[in-house]
Amino acid sequence: MNILADIIANKIEEVKLVSERIPLADLKRKDYFSRSPVSLSDYLLDTNKSGIIAEYKRKSPSKGEINKAATVAEVTQGYSRSGASALSVLTDNKYFGGSLSDLSEARKYNNLPLLRKDFIISEYQVFESKAIGADAVLLIAAVLESNRLRDLARLAQSLGLEVLMEIHNATELEKVNGYVDIIGVNNRNLDTFIVDLNTSIELAKIIPGDFIRISESGISSPESIALLRKSGYKGFLIGERFMTSDDPVKAFSDFVKSIG
Repeated sequence: MNILADIIANKIEEVKLVSERIPLADLKRKDYFSRSPVSLSDYLLDTNKSGIIAEYKRKSPSKGEINKAATVAEVTQGYSRSGASALSVLTDNKYFGGSLSDLSEARKYNNLPLLRKDFIISEYQVFESKAIGADAVLLIAAVLESNRLRDLARLAQSLGLEVLMEIHNATELEKVNGYVDIIGVNNRNLDTFIVDLNTSIELAKIIPGDFIRISESGISSPESIALLRKSGYKGFLIGERFMTSDDPVKAFSDFVKSIG
């Protein structure tokens, strides 16, 4: 079983247990459920901002522990002050060390759009995303059949959440549907974990022009940002580049200044 299959198998069991413990009706009574989400798309298109979706995460399957010390409150507030267009928060616990409370904590201290970064496979998780304060959800084409992805995207939009559909290759792009707002290209090969920025460059040529496009993973220099912008990318999801630093906020601030 490869790592992605392992993650999804665990997620199926995890969602089953959580949904039994916290009924859907309880989620709908959460304070954030009645909140009107802000538009991730609008913030990405704001030319006065950096275009960076700055990510908070503690660990990853490929690198293990990344940063144990930096808190979600200090890091996300620092990202916001230093020019982030939006924030991404990992909520998967077993493989990324995150939690639902991490996103709610980020919501408490920030007005920027919040992307829930997780492996969303069920309607319950979409409702859960709204309840914890997310503005957008990630749907990964590699783990969802076309009809399933469409149904989850439609539900998300009905709740006022925007949808970032993540692809890794041209075949996955065929799953795009009218409920998707943003297409993200992950430069990390899910089988080998090798990162290649050319994945974004090549796929940019076939992504329909009416979708906002962002690039994910392996973006580590101002030159990378410039290259991706030339290919039509409006957003750049970056996490490890900052979180591996002893001071993620300073690392982010310095990076934003360097890209102009």
